Amino acid sequence: MVRYRRNFVPGGTFFFTVTLDDRRSSALVDHVDKLRTAFRVTRAERPFTIDAIVILPDHLHVIMTLPEDDSDFSGRWKRLKGLFTHQLAASGVPISGNGRGEFALWQRRFWEHTIRDETDFERCTDYIHYNPVKHGLVASPIDWPHSSLHRYVRAGVLPADWGGAGEITGNFGERGD
Repeated sequence: MVRYRRNFVPGGTFFFTVTLDDRRSSALVDHVDKLRTAFRVTRAERPFTIDAIVILPDHLHVIMTLPEDDSDFSGRWKRLKGLFTHQLAASGVPISGNGRGEFALWQRRFWEHTIRDETDFERCTDYIHYNPVKHGLVASPIDWPHSSLHRYVRAGVLPADWGGAGEITGNFGERGD
C-alpha cells in the first residue's frame, strides 16, 4: 500500500487542486456565491491568504499562504468543503450520498504542491490563470469571470491581454483535467 505524505510547512505557500466527485457537474460556477461565502467564513475562522484562484465548473485551483505558525491546510479544506456542501443542501440542491452516510459532492482528497520559490509561484499562477482556456471554456484568460487574473490586471501585475486572445482550439496533449 502506498502511503501518501503531505508536506506540512508552517507559513507555507501551497498550490491546490480540489475537485467535485461528479466531473460532469457545474456546481462550483452555478453556486459561486455560496463557494465565496464558504471561503469567507473559513478565512475568518482560520486565516489564510489567497494568492491566486480559478473556479471552474467541476474543480478549482488555489494558491494559498498560511499564517507563519500554522500548517493545517487540510483542516481548512475540510471546513470549506463542508460549508459549501451544507449551503447547497440547505438551499434545496440535491446532493447524493455515499455508503458511509456522507454527502458525495467532493472527491475525498485534494492535490497539493508546496511552492518552492518565486519561479515556481509564477509557473503555478500562470497555470491557474490559463486553465479556463486549457479547458476550452473561453478563448482568452481575461474572459473567465471566476479568476484572480482580474485582480492581477487591476493591480498592474499582468496586462489585460495576458495569455493571448482569439480562438483557441485543441487540447494541447492534455488528458482533459
